[in-house]
Amino acid sequence: MRLRPALLLGVALLAPPALAQTATTSPTAPATPAPAAVGSLPLPLGKGTEPLSLAAAEQLLIDRNLAVIAARRGVDAARANRLVAASLPPPQVTVGNSFAQFNETQAGAIKGARFLSPSNNIVAGLQVLVERGSKRTLRTRVAEDQIGAAEAQVLDTVRTQLFTLRQAFLGALLARANLEVALGNRMSLDRTETLLRRQLRDGAIPEGDLLRFQASRLQFEPDVTTNAQAYAAGVAAVAALLSADPAAFQPGAGQIGALGITPAVPGALGAVPPSQRAAAPSGPASAPTSVRTILSPVAFDLRGRFNEVPQLGIGRDELARGIGSRADVVAAQRQYAAANSNRLLAEAGRSRDVTVNGSWARSRLSQDLPNSTDQLNAVNSFGIQLSVPIFTRRIIEGNVGVASAQAGQAEAQARATLLQARADFAAAWATYEQARALLTLFTGGALNRAEEAYRSTEQAYLAGGRSLIDVLDALRTLNATRIQSNQARYAYLLALAQLEQATGISGIAPRL
Repeated sequence: MRLRPALLLGVALLAPPALAQTATTSPTAPATPAPAAVGSLPLPLGKGTEPLSLAAAEQLLIDRNLAVIAARRGVDAARANRLVAASLPPPQVTVGNSFAQFNETQAGAIKGARFLSPSNNIVAGLQVLVERGSKRTLRTRVAEDQIGAAEAQVLDTVRTQLFTLRQAFLGALLARANLEVALGNRMSLDRTETLLRRQLRDGAIPEGDLLRFQASRLQFEPDVTTNAQAYAAGVAAVAALLSADPAAFQPGAGQIGALGITPAVPGALGAVPPSQRAAAPSGPASAPTSVRTILSPVAFDLRGRFNEVPQLGIGRDELARGIGSRADVVAAQRQYAAANSNRLLAEAGRSRDVTVNGSWARSRLSQDLPNSTDQLNAVNSFGIQLSVPIFTRRIIEGNVGVASAQAGQAEAQARATLLQARADFAAAWATYEQARALLTLFTGGALNRAEEAYRSTEQAYLAGGRSLIDVLDALRTLNATRIQSNQARYAYLLALAQLEQATGISGIAPRL
């Protein structure tokens, strides 16, 4: 059969590069697709791109994430507010004098007008507010409760931002794993097409087989750029969470120029000719030009053991008991405690405060009687005043009503937050069980069955019972199974991260 030698090269269509090389050296032996490394192959990134693991990204997020920094500033503001709340009402000092004087007669005439210096008369006073009802203690308690709520909000911000980071990081690793599969397919396609052209020149196959092969490979071309764009988008999302400007990394990073790509010249972004692609060595250098153009300006090289399958290591009941300590639940409870303390402070307003005002006045103005024999030099006078607000009942009761309503509102919000946390846990646990079952399906035999189906189809073709289209369909099924296996790994790892986010228990999220 004339197509048999060429087919043994063509069946490497969706296999990794090592498989294609095996097919060229042993044309008479069936080719067995070897599992490609997941998330570990190098990518055609720009020079200077820093590798970044998930653990390092999490540490950078805690130190540099803007949402976390803003939450920490909220704690600083709450602590500063405690200094104000714990302070006594500041006393007030008043100082004054009479600077002018004139006399008025019964006839309406003005006599003896003069200006007076402060040394001739002065008035000084001290006013102190005496709080009753332990208002200062209650204000301090409210401020301390608000500090606790602000600290819990920092932890909640870290919790949500960590989940967002892990979601973006795992999504980027999924795109990277799929991109590795697509790049492996692309290299195998290029290599197989070159060998088929050689067989056509030697007269071993008809031209129709080459045309069918070229038509069948078109559906795999979008996978490369789609996954490269998804990886670049994931890296950009991670960079933004780490307060790094994703747009500050110039395209190329020293690599596009070496490729001879000039965006300003029409046609300079075209694909590399097949002859040049076949001569290129396996690895990042042989990646399509479009992939290098997309990946060269990324901020980081995200790396992780995407094929790891960590175990949960904790039961459902233990996770459910930890929901009460979730950061947003604790923050809501502390907000309720602060609102309740504020209600007590409003009720303390029923004890009316007293304002004490003491004064001293000294005057050297003449106040002698016309026939006085002992002339006076100055007159000193002292005074004290007590003032108490009246008609405040409606105001106090209104403030108490507002504070009581706010306390009830905070209590309802705390209960709603707890119920929402339990609902999040229920959904996260269901997602985890489904993801685990799906991953077990792929790791337990689905991928192996796809490989066996491919091998049996190939053997049937060699025996004359199958066509070239059947073999290519089996290869496409194997490729789809690999992609779905990557998706199942991503769903399982993300389900673990979602469980940690839903329960607030650290150590559940994967450490890649």
